[in-house]
Amino acid sequence: MHMADALISPAVGGAMWAATAGLTVYSAKKLKENVDEHIVPLMGVLGAFIFAAQMLNFTIPATGSSGHLGGGMILAILLGPYAAFLTIASVITVQALFFADGGLLALGCNIFNMGFFPCFIAYPFIYKKIVGEHLTQGRILAGTMASGIIALQLGAFAVVLETLSSGISELPFSTFVLLMLPIHLGIGIVEGLVTAAVVSFVWKAHPETLALVTTSTPGKAHSHKPLLIGLALCAVVAGGMLSWFASTHPDGLEWSIKGVSGQEELEAPKAGVHGAMAWIQEKLAFLPDYDFKKPAEEKGGKPEEGMAGKEGEQAGKGKEEESWPAVSAGKSLAGILGAALTLLMAGAIGFGLRRYYAQGKGIGRRPSL
Repeated sequence: MHMADALISPAVGGAMWAATAGLTVYSAKKLKENVDEHIVPLMGVLGAFIFAAQMLNFTIPATGSSGHLGGGMILAILLGPYAAFLTIASVITVQALFFADGGLLALGCNIFNMGFFPCFIAYPFIYKKIVGEHLTQGRILAGTMASGIIALQLGAFAVVLETLSSGISELPFSTFVLLMLPIHLGIGIVEGLVTAAVVSFVWKAHPETLALVTTSTPGKAHSHKPLLIGLALCAVVAGGMLSWFASTHPDGLEWSIKGVSGQEELEAPKAGVHGAMAWIQEKLAFLPDYDFKKPAEEKGGKPEEGMAGKEGEQAGKGKEEESWPAVSAGKSLAGILGAALTLLMAGAIGFGLRRYYAQGKGIGRRPSL
């Protein structure tokens, strides 16, 4: 659900940048007040895991569309809302800067849509209300399904509102929303099931991890090293090999845009703010679309239109069909390197806040998340 720059105006993009910046500052402030030492490595490794998992598009049967894991609910459940928001922001920022997945002007929209709703709406008001502090397999399944679906529906509706506010006439509100919400319902069901599987595994294998955010009472210290190693290995395998088998169907956003306008992508203005952002992204993205640069891209082709990443995987390819599985050294490198960059960014944020807290106030109680 990464939006491209062509879908929003500079005014909307700037407003969402400001809103996201405010949420980032707020999350950092809340986290640094009570950051737990175990949260820091989990932020980095879980960020890497979500980056790799988002490369695994899955087909939505009977639709000709695909979806990918958002990951916001997994992060919120395992890290708490504040650390989760900072981590998903790291994932989406790395994707936009270095892999041209989602536009730079739309970066605020993408972080807000995929971070705010799961972390600050679905997690506290749906998941926690259903699951409570006494976890069971049934409660986890019900909580993750309900919260995952609602978070994705809210995010999809936000995309429609952002395009409406931007005056994108090719995407009329009523038609666009009638396509976006049903297709993302299907994606949300898969998201809920995957989230339930991940959370259930962690609960059974490392219950102390969930105890960090589900209870307010400090417990006995446990080693998270096995969990960290397991998640890191999953990220390497997913990004390095399983990404070859990702669905080649357009994702839910592309599918909806095509259903309204007849094309999977809209063309962004080549001048002004859109052009400047596209130029910056073209210079920074060393593996656009999670692969080596094509000759046309190196000469300033499609990336300037701001339609890269999952919302623009067909950029520069015309009607050419993609092979499947897409065995590619470039894709493997992108998956592993992107996961590593996300680990470093999210881990650096957590470490910085932890160090600030330790120096300023000393290490005290665990976070009340």
